[in-house]
Amino acid sequence: MIGAAWNLLLALAWVVLTGDFSGPNLLAGLVFGYVTLALIQSQVEALDGYSQRLPRIVMFVGFFLGELVKANLRVAFDIVTPPWYMKPGVIAMPLKAETEFEITFVANLISLTPGTLSLDVSDDRRVLYIHAMFLDDEPELRRGLAELERRALELFR
Repeated sequence: MIGAAWNLLLALAWVVLTGDFSGPNLLAGLVFGYVTLALIQSQVEALDGYSQRLPRIVMFVGFFLGELVKANLRVAFDIVTPPWYMKPGVIAMPLKAETEFEITFVANLISLTPGTLSLDVSDDRRVLYIHAMFLDDEPELRRGLAELERRALELFR
C-alpha cells in the first residue's frame, strides 16, 4: 500500500515537473515511478515486495480473462446446441482463504465466471458451497477452482 502511494506521488511529481497534464503523461509518470521504486526497493524496507506485485496482478488478470473466455464459450455452446450437456450440482470446496476479504474475493471471482455461482460459506469459514452448471467432471472442476483460488491469494500474500 505504501509503495502504491509513493508511485502515485512520483507520477504526480512527474506531471507537475513536465507541465503536461495529460493522461498519457500521467501513465508515463506511473511507469517511471514504478521503475524507480523497483530500483530502490532493496534499500527501503517499507517497499518490500512492491515491484513483484504488479507483474503478479498482470499475470492474474490474463489468467482470469482466459478462464472467463473459456467459461463463456462453454456456456454459449451449451445454449446454442439443442441437446443440453449441462449437469448442474452443488459442491463443497475447502478454502485456503482465511480473512473475510480473501474469502469474499475468491467467492466473487467464482461467481463472475459463467457456469459457477458461490452460494454460501460455512460457519467456520473453511468451506465454500458452489453451484456448478457443468458437474460432469467434478475433479477437473475442483482443480480449476483451486487454481483460481491459489492465484487469487498470491495477489495478497
